[in-house]
Amino acid sequence: MKRSAAEILDEYGPFPGAEQVHGVTFDGRHVWFAAGDKLNAFDPDIRKTVRSIDVAADAGTAFDGRHLFQIAEARIQKIDPETGKVLATIPAPGNGGDSGLAWAEGALWVGEYRERKIHQIDPETGTILRTIECSRFVTGVTWVDGELWHGTWEGDESDVRRIDPATGKVLETLEMPSGVGVSGLESDGGDRFFCGGGNSGKVRAIRRPK
Repeated sequence: MKRSAAEILDEYGPFPGAEQVHGVTFDGRHVWFAAGDKLNAFDPDIRKTVRSIDVAADAGTAFDGRHLFQIAEARIQKIDPETGKVLATIPAPGNGGDSGLAWAEGALWVGEYRERKIHQIDPETGTILRTIECSRFVTGVTWVDGELWHGTWEGDESDVRRIDPATGKVLETLEMPSGVGVSGLESDGGDRFFCGGGNSGKVRAIRRPK
């Protein structure tokens, strides 16, 4: 397994009225983050919040190219980003113990925090299609270029790790500085990961290794 220190490229926030950052996703232009009672979007170029949707947002966030998906307690809500309207709701696999959320290959991928699992689920029904066992608490989840990465956070230690989607084996680990947590995780599709910073109220960009 390859292990290295995470290279923090940038920090955004804290943002007005958002004390926490849970899930994080990226729509190609804006970074969306779950802040408890709102889903906020900020523009990384101007470093300011540009949108807010009033919706329960206490864990992972995902974007499928058209819609946002947001974990709210024991359910996952499908949201129209233009209107903020909730279009559909499905049960979350961890029944309230869910953490990260990602969209890939026509499915949702959901972290189950304390159970150390990632579930692939049907986005229409919430049916679990497969489950990957992980070795640490799972926070954010993201796919990029066929690679599955997830955040971990236990005590003061947090890292971002690439795992084998077939076996759950850890292939690479990017270790965050002590006391810097990863609550949400999303790739920008290139060489950056956006990492939610939990109670810090910040979002950090770290380098994705090539």
